[in-house]
Amino acid sequence: MNLRDLKYIIAVAETHHFGKAAERCFVSQPTLSGQIKKLEEELGVAIFERTNRSVDITPVGEDIVAHARQMMDQADTIQLLAQTHQDPLAGPVRVGAIPTLSPYLMPLILMPMKKQLPQMKLVLSEELTDTLLERLRNHEIDAALLATPIEDADLETLPLFEEPFWVAYPHKHVFYSKDRITLRDLDGENLLLLAEGHCLAQQAMDVCHIKERQARGEMADLRAASLETLIQLVGAGYGVTLVPALAMRGSWTTGSGVVAQRLSIVDASRRVSMVFRHSFPRRAALQAFADIVLDNLPNTVQRIGAGKRTRAKKKARRKK
Repeated sequence: MNLRDLKYIIAVAETHHFGKAAERCFVSQPTLSGQIKKLEEELGVAIFERTNRSVDITPVGEDIVAHARQMMDQADTIQLLAQTHQDPLAGPVRVGAIPTLSPYLMPLILMPMKKQLPQMKLVLSEELTDTLLERLRNHEIDAALLATPIEDADLETLPLFEEPFWVAYPHKHVFYSKDRITLRDLDGENLLLLAEGHCLAQQAMDVCHIKERQARGEMADLRAASLETLIQLVGAGYGVTLVPALAMRGSWTTGSGVVAQRLSIVDASRRVSMVFRHSFPRRAALQAFADIVLDNLPNTVQRIGAGKRTRAKKKARRKK
């Protein structure tokens, strides 16, 4: 038994297909099938149940694959530890981000990161909170940028910034003539929400003190999968919506017929944090990434931590 064999059985368990597993592992199907067969003979149990139509994992195979994942994770950790000893900032850093944050934050940090951390390779994925947490626990990503509080003994949270909410409305809306928009103003408005699974939808409901979604009528059917689509619905006059501050830098702010204004509501904001495993060995790499984020945020959000260069400037001013 070796790590290569474990990699093969994990691939088959995830794809339920020997051909697809072989492609993922960059070997021929006969090679992969033969190695798994030898492993099953060595162990004296069947890991997979094969038919002409499907490949299913056996009960004992489930346990074997679970242990195989742990062993592969440990092997990866050994490699990362060795790499960290050489240069903690070198190599890939796999970061996931929620869809209502990634399109607006990444343009702010990609070029600065490339200039300041050329040895670090950012591997970015964009998915919903639950998917990112699952991938984080499965060691498929190294950190996740989330806007939801996480309670998990195996995960650590590094708060980055508070992001206020703005209300977006059609330019001919009554809000256009108001200097302040309060919770009372939002009462009775058609509040457009993202589809279920997006944390922004629940956050908007919390800000507006809405306990549950509208189950019937026109508004019940208007649930967009992206913030950009939601803005298009606002521009078409279907209602208003809440927009996080970084999204104010999006292309929709010009020529969409939509106006946005910061809410005059206490605690109308969300906290964006970086979440990662306690066991992740490259803390310095994650901190360097967090510093890049903090150093390049606009003044529409409030930093919770101070970036590396920001702290250095403050120290320099004290010395003067």
